[in-house]
Amino acid sequence: MAQTPKQLCAALLYRSYPRLTRAPVNLESEEMLSAVVERLMKALREARPGNVRQFFKIANQHMRWELNDVCRRLDNQIRAVEIDPEVPAPPDTSASQLTPIARRMFEAIDELPQEEREVFELVKIQGMTQVEAAALLDVTDRTVLRRLNRAVLILTQKLGDLGPASESRAEL
Repeated sequence: MAQTPKQLCAALLYRSYPRLTRAPVNLESEEMLSAVVERLMKALREARPGNVRQFFKIANQHMRWELNDVCRRLDNQIRAVEIDPEVPAPPDTSASQLTPIARRMFEAIDELPQEEREVFELVKIQGMTQVEAAALLDVTDRTVLRRLNRAVLILTQKLGDLGPASESRAEL
């Protein structure tokens, strides 16, 4: 069963950007959905998707852009804090979920070939099942699986230095 736009926003927000759901932002999926709908309405004035598949591609991109923009704004805020010399400083929890590594990962996803990127976004980012993605894309389940495997292989090659195996080799 396909997810509603609100469910897609909630899944992406809580799974990939949980820090934005806490103070000081306290972003909720309804707020994100409103911002994404506004972005989509502006985008759809110029680009008309020819089918549901193209719409999902545009919607997915705008959801990621909206969350990345919120992270950037949060990272650029200057915080004024009164320092009490007798209280130890709390651990830094203000770092954005969008680290340089996360940015590199999103860039690698954006650089995937179109068919692989589309399947990867539908299954891994939007949380659709492979069967749902196959129905939406009007291809077989095996085609979705093949494209997904190819996307993972490409991402593994591009981002392989981020894995735990490379960290253990670096320690040697």
